[in-house]
Amino acid sequence: MKLPFSLYLALRYLKPKRTFVSVITVLSVLGVALGIMSLVVVIAVMSGFDRELRSHLVGFEPHLRVSSVAGPLRDWESLQERLQKEYPAFQGVSPYVMGPMLLEFEGMFTGATIRGVQPKGELKLIDIPSFILPGGRYELDSEKCVMGCELADSLHIEIGNKISLHGPGNLTKVSEELKRLEKEDPNAKSIKDIRSLVRPAELEVVGFFKSGVYQFDAGVVIVPLSVAQEIYDFEDAVHGISIKTQDPDWAERIRKDVSAKLGGEFAVSSWMDADRTRLEAVVQERVMMTFILMIIVLVAAFSISNTLITVIVQKKREIGVIKALGASPSQIVNIFVGQGFVVGVFGNALGLLLAWGALAWRNEARQLIISVMNRDIFPASVYQLNGIPAAITAQDILIICGTAMVICIAAAYIPARFAAKLDPVKALREE
Repeated sequence: MKLPFSLYLALRYLKPKRTFVSVITVLSVLGVALGIMSLVVVIAVMSGFDRELRSHLVGFEPHLRVSSVAGPLRDWESLQERLQKEYPAFQGVSPYVMGPMLLEFEGMFTGATIRGVQPKGELKLIDIPSFILPGGRYELDSEKCVMGCELADSLHIEIGNKISLHGPGNLTKVSEELKRLEKEDPNAKSIKDIRSLVRPAELEVVGFFKSGVYQFDAGVVIVPLSVAQEIYDFEDAVHGISIKTQDPDWAERIRKDVSAKLGGEFAVSSWMDADRTRLEAVVQERVMMTFILMIIVLVAAFSISNTLITVIVQKKREIGVIKALGASPSQIVNIFVGQGFVVGVFGNALGLLLAWGALAWRNEARQLIISVMNRDIFPASVYQLNGIPAAITAQDILIICGTAMVICIAAAYIPARFAAKLDPVKALREE
């Protein structure tokens, strides 16, 4: 098959007479390839991180939470009925008590978050049994609980062990009685009676869950709603109502509608509010990293320009001959733009191949770096994930490769215009 005149010369000029391909051409292709590889890998990791974070948050968090701005929600049954009546499409509506508490096990203390739920009602919101590790079970009653696997590991807790949960309700009672003693209130309890107020809830651990989000796995204990109410001294009150919608992506829109209907005495938050800062940061970092890494492609573009300028200087006589034989300026431009196009194509192909290899072995590379440097480059305590995620779409690939091709062609166009303006008489006379 005969190649077009311009493309034939473009390929011919990319390699010298004595070797298969020139060093300058190789460096130009490698520059583009490294830029493509860096962009694809970073965009894939950032997109994967955003996707995994969202999926794990949605998997272990209700889509909406409704709470009272005035404090504990006491008449929560009527609010629950109202929400179910006005929004029949809600897949689950259930009360919760959630907040900080102190966990004690064999003399060791650590802060944690208690999540008090109705055992059956919570299943309509979150498929907790699917997160329970083998050997455990989802069984909540007045004496049982489940907890995050990372939290259990940190305290060396095993299934069947009993833990003690100290809540702010006990501390509030103690503080009030101590103030009465200081004021010599005759109705104040004695020190002996005050000690009886500090009675933690003792529960048996029957299962460990692994949600995939470190902040949950390392700090949440799920208990029956009645136990959480007792720990917080709420009697029959709760912190709020949890809701599951048909689609988590609708949560923000539905949140505004629910908030408008309930009025200012209630606060409505979505699953995105808990980690909104982190989710927005991921998007912003993805955009910034794209612009930063595009500099690598720009550097490669300068290499392409330098290559073409060198070729034009070396081939000035040939360009003069071609123009003297009747080649138009556009044909001369096409020769050198074709060189930039070929470099861009090979650079894109090689870059995508390198990116595929880097993404396929990303977690193995992480383990190798950890073993060599003795330092985790992707700690779960910071990124809330146990591995390096990755997700790339055809749209991302098209944008990255398309932008790189435009840059390569633009880098080739400037010296190509210079070659097209050469006077054939002067070019031949100088030679």
